[in-house]
Amino acid sequence: MIYYVEDDDNIRGLTLYALHQQGIEAEGFSNDSEFKAAVARRVPDAVLLDIMLPDTDGLEILRRLRADQETATVPIMMLTAKGTEYDTVLALDAGADDYVPKPFRMMELLSRIRALIRRAEGYNTLPESEEYHIDGLELSPSRHLVRVNGQEIALTFKEFELLCLLVENRGIVLSRDKILDKVWQDTMGRESRTVDVHIRTLRHKLGTIGGRIETVRGVGYKFKAEE
Repeated sequence: MIYYVEDDDNIRGLTLYALHQQGIEAEGFSNDSEFKAAVARRVPDAVLLDIMLPDTDGLEILRRLRADQETATVPIMMLTAKGTEYDTVLALDAGADDYVPKPFRMMELLSRIRALIRRAEGYNTLPESEEYHIDGLELSPSRHLVRVNGQEIALTFKEFELLCLLVENRGIVLSRDKILDKVWQDTMGRESRTVDVHIRTLRHKLGTIGGRIETVRGVGYKFKAEE
């Protein structure tokens, strides 16, 4: 189930129609109060979220979802008319997994939504043996679990994917384009700034372990291998 929060009836209706035509279950809401009540009844598989809403700023909704354990890892895509680099970085810093400026092309949007859902479903089917223990880091892709020095860390969907990619390829330098391709799959309309922002927030959340994510100037990033 996808929830779409958008106060423009035409945009919301058209997007929901396109999703339904693709066999994707989706429900729309014109304001935060309706959306909040729906989340209380059922946690969605993904959320499409506008920023400029009549009752609550979309970024505040985003922060609330990320702060709640029930919705902390739900994939969230921002769909908004605020398309400057500053607005994009602000949303990604707050925990958005993707950011699509309006006006958007419907086929591209559907492709990116399907990619988001596939990646979410993929992590639910990973083998139980797929776990990593590096210094104070415990990472379990199959359980979507991250602990640093015994303390569980809440990561967004894309932050978690990014960490898995870096750890699985530890010691190997991954270019920004490679990371975009593996984590976001469809690089259409994306910039390397997306990767940089997610790396920064990931380092911050991981604390002392975050120092293992090294910048290779002019190339990309790598997770430092075990000593």
